Amino acid sequence: GWCPLSTAGAQTTQLLVEPPWTLAVLWDRVTLTCQGSGTASVTIWYKDGQCWWQERCDQFIVSESGTYKCDRPSTGLSPPVSVLNDRLVLQVPAWALLEGDKVTLHCRV
Repeated sequence: GWCPLSTAGAQTTQLLVEPPWTLAVLWDRVTLTCQGSGTASVTIWYKDGQCWWQERCDQFIVSESGTYKCDRPSTGLSPPVSVLNDRLVLQVPAWALLEGDKVTLHCRV
């Protein structure tokens, strides 16, 4: 199907990850939520750089590893989020960290 790229100037679309960890792994039952202006009916999803899904929803549970982005016509393309299927990962919180912040690391097997 037809899959346009956004022409919006500023990137304000965000792709939220639940649970909120970087690196995201399939066995955590990862949910991606696309946030931006406009309605969910015009959300376009990209996986590994290719138009993957044009759906009437702004949220779904990931079933395949890959790098995901979403696009909302009024706010543009989101930054990428990678979901891995690795057996061993070191995870940190998905939000921005500053020097001096206390942080909990997860070593997951």
